[in-house]
Amino acid sequence: MSEEEKLVAQVIGTLQEHKGVDITKIDLRRIENCFCRFFVICHGNSNTHVGSMADFVYDEVNERLREKPIHVEGADMAQWVVMDYGNVMVHIFQKEFRDYYQLEDFWADADITRIIENQTN
Repeated sequence: MSEEEKLVAQVIGTLQEHKGVDITKIDLRRIENCFCRFFVICHGNSNTHVGSMADFVYDEVNERLREKPIHVEGADMAQWVVMDYGNVMVHIFQKEFRDYYQLEDFWADADITRIIENQTN
């Protein structure tokens, strides 16, 4: 498993643990001249939920993989938080913003995997 795949797995696990809704992985590796290799997308139920998921992703990835994002955008409003880990971009939305921007549709040529919600929670 590559370092990028480990990062994606950690992000997805953290989002699952903190009740991220409709978690989706977009593998962009076969898209020519793409600026990154993976997107991880999910949404939360409120500003507080979106902000806390971003905080948990930041903390868990840093603690377990010793990785910090290059840049984080949108944390102040927590409507759409983007975390840039170089080849992995994490998008945590409020549902209305996710529905409006429809990133999954924009990257329809990529390999898109919807993560099955953890039934044990």
